[in-house]
Amino acid sequence: MQTSVNGTTINYRLDGPSDAPVLVFSNSLATSLAMWNDQVERLQGRFRILRYDNRGHGNSPATPGPYTLELLARDVVGLLDALELEKVSFCGLSMGGMVGQWLGMNAPDRIDRLVLSNTAAYFPNKAMWRERIEMAERDGIAAIAEASIRRWLTPGFLERASSSETVDRVRKFVVETTVDGYLACCVAIRDMDFRDDLAKIETPTLVIIGEKDPATLPEYGEVVARGISGAKSAVISDAAHLSNIEQADSFTRTLADFIAA
Repeated sequence: MQTSVNGTTINYRLDGPSDAPVLVFSNSLATSLAMWNDQVERLQGRFRILRYDNRGHGNSPATPGPYTLELLARDVVGLLDALELEKVSFCGLSMGGMVGQWLGMNAPDRIDRLVLSNTAAYFPNKAMWRERIEMAERDGIAAIAEASIRRWLTPGFLERASSSETVDRVRKFVVETTVDGYLACCVAIRDMDFRDDLAKIETPTLVIIGEKDPATLPEYGEVVARGISGAKSAVISDAAHLSNIEQADSFTRTLADFIAA
């Protein structure tokens, strides 16, 4: 389904009982709402699950960039308004977690519980983002797919024959992302700095950390957790960046226990 939001069109999907508590999932850079399929399969009997594609990702078209995290977060507020959802729980991974931080700081009346997974409040290495932007501009989105997969999943997971279908699914996320959307979101992430504002978040918050995440290092998640008064943190063992996919059972159980507490 699609709806007009904040000057663009946002693709979204709702699953689960219409009278259940609403849980929103926000995708990471260069993925789509399908990255949450494992969670929907496990939770749709307990929650009304809203997933959406960030602009320039999945089936949400790219608008002219660059973007900011505020713009991406206001897309969420607009989507909630369009669907007449007053207050929800929110789980975002990586870029989605950055969107969640903005919402916690600036739209606390809309968020019941907040889960920030495999994310950061700031990236000190600006050169890394410059290199990714230059590669995507020069060689296209497919050029970053293999490097992304190696950051997002642990070597052990990648080496297992049983993982091949999942790896192909993750690769498909990347190559189906628009170059313009990827570039615009890279700039938003590169320029983000929420460190001094984390203390504004008063919503009950859980920070999920991938034990072996090389993309958003565990210490980045620890900074977020320390900056939010009363925040809890949980480490997903033997997981890299896409901890919700690599360790779906552990991730989903950790998420659901916090939301339902």
